[in-house]
Amino acid sequence: MIPEFIDTWQMTEPGKLLKTRVPMPELGAGDVVVKIAGCGVCHTDLSYFYMGVATMQKPPLSLGHEISGVVIGGEASMIGKEVIVPAVIPCGECELCKTGRGNRCLAQKMPGNSMGIYGGYSSHIVAQSKYLCVVENRGDTPLEHLAVVADAVTTPYQAAVRADLKKDDLVIVIGAAGGVGSFMVQTAKGMGAKAVIGIDINEEKLVMMKDFGADFVINPKDKSAKEVKELFKAFCKERGLPSNYGWKIFEVTGSKPGQELALSLLSFTGKLVIVGYGTAETSYMLSKLMAFDAEIIGTWGCPPDRYAAVRDMCLDGRIKLGPFVETRPMSQIEQVFDEAHHGKLKRRVILTPDF
Repeated sequence: MIPEFIDTWQMTEPGKLLKTRVPMPELGAGDVVVKIAGCGVCHTDLSYFYMGVATMQKPPLSLGHEISGVVIGGEASMIGKEVIVPAVIPCGECELCKTGRGNRCLAQKMPGNSMGIYGGYSSHIVAQSKYLCVVENRGDTPLEHLAVVADAVTTPYQAAVRADLKKDDLVIVIGAAGGVGSFMVQTAKGMGAKAVIGIDINEEKLVMMKDFGADFVINPKDKSAKEVKELFKAFCKERGLPSNYGWKIFEVTGSKPGQELALSLLSFTGKLVIVGYGTAETSYMLSKLMAFDAEIIGTWGCPPDRYAAVRDMCLDGRIKLGPFVETRPMSQIEQVFDEAHHGKLKRRVILTPDF
């Protein structure tokens, strides 16, 4: 039965949350109602909440875009199915969508940003059934854990696709211990990379990544780019790998130091994929790209039709979710936001509705 209202935590203005009820929207053709099992807390939400980054839908609105749940109403064939709601939902009709670039559809909708007042920190959400990723045979993987597939895991996968990542490729992940970076490492290894080097300043989490796909790790704290490169070259020499060509670099931090380090490591026939977002400007001599025959690539979100591949990697064990996430009641949203904002969280938090 479809409820008349949606219980939710609304951002009434940046920095303020209100537990409230909003009307259930009228269902259109192809719409379904998803009872939310969990919604992951992403740094994008913190940007909206603390830093005043503008949402398409002006407050009040509910944030949250990493969503999993169960369909309880709408299209009859979908009722009862467990699903992941994509973080980026294309229009499906424009030229970008028709040419395979729907992840950057200019008319795209994003829960917690541009789907009206509706978002994932709620009891329910309405979405188009055709874009949902159905989950079957999930074994002992909790449905709420799969919420993070909607951004933290599919974003690295899309980055790997943009890099044309193939078996036996050589990979560097800068920001390898972060919420997205840890999944970037696992995705690269899960797709068959021969060697994955993880770089991060969080020593504890970085060392942990050795058990989850990183063949070698470097902490660049208090090190120059030259010193980092010497450690990189030593690893390559030990493994019989090239150090001056062919590496695919994923910059996940969005920070100026991370970007500058990535650029210093880019070499002959290499690719640098910019995954993380930051506002600082970074300078680079573009003629190096010509001399290196190298590429710098941007990546955004992930189209819904690629979610199934990521779901399968999570369910067959190539990507581990459990060690990198934790669940907390949605009533703790203010505390979790504060801890996330001040860098106190060790795992990505998934909030579960407890209205």
